[in-house]
Amino acid sequence: MDQSFEQLNQLAADRAEAEFLKCCSSTRWAKGMTEARPFEDLKSLLSKADEIWWSLGEDDWLEAFRAHPKIGEKKAATAQSKQERNWSANEQAGVATASSQIIAELAELNRRYDERFGFIFIVCAAGKSSGEMLQVLKSRIDNHAEAEVRIAAEEQSKITRLRLEKMLQS
Repeated sequence: MDQSFEQLNQLAADRAEAEFLKCCSSTRWAKGMTEARPFEDLKSLLSKADEIWWSLGEDDWLEAFRAHPKIGEKKAATAQSKQERNWSANEQAGVATASSQIIAELAELNRRYDERFGFIFIVCAAGKSSGEMLQVLKSRIDNHAEAEVRIAAEEQSKITRLRLEKMLQS
């Protein structure tokens, strides 16, 4: 077994839960992941992460969404650890070189999206340019609420998977 999995599996429950919360800020998801230990490998970890995530309800998903800053912003609605802030900044690196026009358009559409759906726009931003993120936001802003929360949950799942891999590497 990989040493990173041994360490994760041997953490005290509260420490393991805190580590999982950095990857996805749904309390129920983090508890479920903590209780699901031990993990043998990345495949089993990611499989269980998905299984638990999709067993949760919308309130749990919304809890996770609140821990992300809006695209183009640095501060989330809820407190983030230093590691979460760094991960968010790296994931949103495509915005760092955005023109002022794109930044302004993202800010306005983020505001409209939040008003329409009651939660922030969630997208797995890793590797996307600011223009790509803006296009995704434009393509989703007119969705039906039921469809959009599910799409946002899918994006959160992608983010969680990336962060679990990062957690194991650190």
